[in-house]
Amino acid sequence: MTELNRYALLMEAYAELKTEIESAHQAKPIPTLPSLSEVLDEFGPMPEEALFLGVASDGLPVLLNLHDPHPGPLLIIGDAGTGKTSLLKIVAHAIQRMHKPQNVQFGVITNYPDEWSELEKNPNLVGIFPVYHKSAEDFILSLASWAHGNKSSKQSVLLLFDGFDSVSKLDFEAKQNLRWLLLRGPSRRVWSLLTLNAQRLNELGQWLDFFRTRIFGRIEPKETIRSLKLEQANPQTLHAGFEFTLREGSAWLRFWIPSPG
Repeated sequence: MTELNRYALLMEAYAELKTEIESAHQAKPIPTLPSLSEVLDEFGPMPEEALFLGVASDGLPVLLNLHDPHPGPLLIIGDAGTGKTSLLKIVAHAIQRMHKPQNVQFGVITNYPDEWSELEKNPNLVGIFPVYHKSAEDFILSLASWAHGNKSSKQSVLLLFDGFDSVSKLDFEAKQNLRWLLLRGPSRRVWSLLTLNAQRLNELGQWLDFFRTRIFGRIEPKETIRSLKLEQANPQTLHAGFEFTLREGSAWLRFWIPSPG
């Protein structure tokens, strides 16, 4: 089978998914998503500074340039069960596929470390740190120390914080270091990708001001949609589990994530 034919099959599968998304009120079975390996193989080699986030509805990859600090840290917001953790895991799996450990590494802070056990053998993984354990605070300190001294290294390090509403569990010093990382980290090659339950927004206060780049999963409550000014994004029509949207200029870019495979 030619590469063109394989890619056509992938896009045909997504076309079926899109039909399901547009008819989300109808209970129909969801087609099987292409695997991450299939998707990355079809795209072929990508720039070494590219971080894979997903696939746009036009079939092009959605990428973050790890050498351009302008987007800043990424906050992923959605209702419970909308795939926020799955998006972080796809990013982690894609790092292993696309980057050598000496170029890109990542660490995970989470309330539920057992959910991340599938990544324990990932060579790019620094560690999985329970947010309620001192090791999470030590990891944030080590990232801040590395970033302070990083003036020339081309290596990038990612902090994947799954459940950012748990930031209150960190001590004062860890919070201060995390604030600095959110503000200055991307210019020193330390990137933070954090998930947040949309119903916990009010608990974050001024933390939200650090994020100019926000990715949204499915959000249903109308009052939450209004408070986030997402009326044009229609997040209630996103398919829970694999579809997301982010603002690109004045428009909204929808994308989906493949299965880990």
